[in-house]
Amino acid sequence: MLAVDTNILVYAHRREVAEHARAFETLRSLAEGKRAWAIPWPCVYEFFSVVTNPRIWKTAATQPARAWAQLAAWERSPALRLLGETDTFFTVLQTFATRARVRGPVVHDARIAALCVAHGVEGLLSRDRNFTLFPELTIRDPFTA
Repeated sequence: MLAVDTNILVYAHRREVAEHARAFETLRSLAEGKRAWAIPWPCVYEFFSVVTNPRIWKTAATQPARAWAQLAAWERSPALRLLGETDTFFTVLQTFATRARVRGPVVHDARIAALCVAHGVEGLLSRDRNFTLFPELTIRDPFTA
């Protein structure tokens, strides 16, 4: 099962982003496919926060109803799994959160990585380099050959 990080969700949603076409096709392929794929719950919240934030977008930010409609469209994919905390999550997160360079905003990435590992995700689609701090999780950049 592949999981999708916030940045890929944002790129798939926002048409003015250079990576939009590739991200859109990646998400469409996952959503229409039969193979299980996942979005960690923290990425759902972060997606909504990012795309509706008027300080981020030079053009208009996404209206909340439209952002939620996008999330609902992905949620309708029969193969989608939304990843939340499991019984083993606390132990996995402790391992990740106590590493030397995991501080401040990187704790959010540690949470996403721990959710993925706790659920047995084979790879996370992301461009965020912070995930290299968690070698237990394979990171795949869908924009590289």
